[in-house]
Amino acid sequence: MLIAGPNLTIDRTATLEVLRPGAVLRFERVVVTPGGKGLNVARAARALGAPALLVSFVAGETGRVGAQMISREGEALRGIRCGGEMRSTAIVMERGGRTTVLNEPGPEITGAEWAAFEAAIAEELEEHGVLVCSGSVPPGAPPDAYARLVRLAAAAGRTALVDAAGETLARALEARPDVVTPNVSEAEEVLSGAPGTAEVASSADARPRALAAAAGLVARGARSALVTADAAGAALAAGRETTWLPAPRVEQVRNPIGAGDVLASGLAAALERGEPLLEAVRHGIAAAAASVESPTAGELDPARARELLATLRR
Repeated sequence: MLIAGPNLTIDRTATLEVLRPGAVLRFERVVVTPGGKGLNVARAARALGAPALLVSFVAGETGRVGAQMISREGEALRGIRCGGEMRSTAIVMERGGRTTVLNEPGPEITGAEWAAFEAAIAEELEEHGVLVCSGSVPPGAPPDAYARLVRLAAAAGRTALVDAAGETLARALEARPDVVTPNVSEAEEVLSGAPGTAEVASSADARPRALAAAAGLVARGARSALVTADAAGAALAAGRETTWLPAPRVEQVRNPIGAGDVLASGLAAALERGEPLLEAVRHGIAAAAASVESPTAGELDPARARELLATLRR
């Protein structure tokens, strides 16, 4: 698969007992890794044995170091140089299970730098069957950034999957992507124009909300839509058909960050192998469920993903 993940970051994942705003706190443990949704997709693809190439901006000296860290991990990266510096992300995990993520916007890019990014995607599409457009775009990117990439994929006869939010997702729908994979909150925000409600894991209306949102995204232009509802499951809409897929039971949630990215990766890998859409979705959900049992975002045990896939098929 080819991954358009333009907004890399350096993740600082820290743990403490309780996050108390306004207080001076000391973390118990900090892990520093390169990150970003596109990189999580690439990590998951490597774990699943799916060949993948990540195309991303590499900004400044921090970008150079980040690219070296990615190379040491074993991910294939085509970096597009740009001004500024790579952003950072703080992920604060409390003992009780609550996670807070603080994202920086990323480096400001120019029109010429975005044109170079698009040209790289167009050039690499020939070697890949599925394009995954993943995550946020940095400041300065065109509002229809992913719509442009979806059109490039369509012109090359490739499948386009978009995992994004806000205006980036809304504009991508105009290009009729093959699959979109937002969560309930992201989908409802695009459909209503108002901020979505993030808490859905224990909500009694998670299923009908997800099903309605998936159908709404198809009506807005997506050829199919998979809308996730945290621990409740996910809704798939394709044409006029909608399907609810309950989430498999996991043993322990160690790090929920990146589960949506792993889902997109597992789904894209299965589509590239020629799996039908519903079966590809099962692969994605199983991979995502396995990933939350891992302490690092984007990582998973492929054997565990196969176990969970078997439960979904039953």
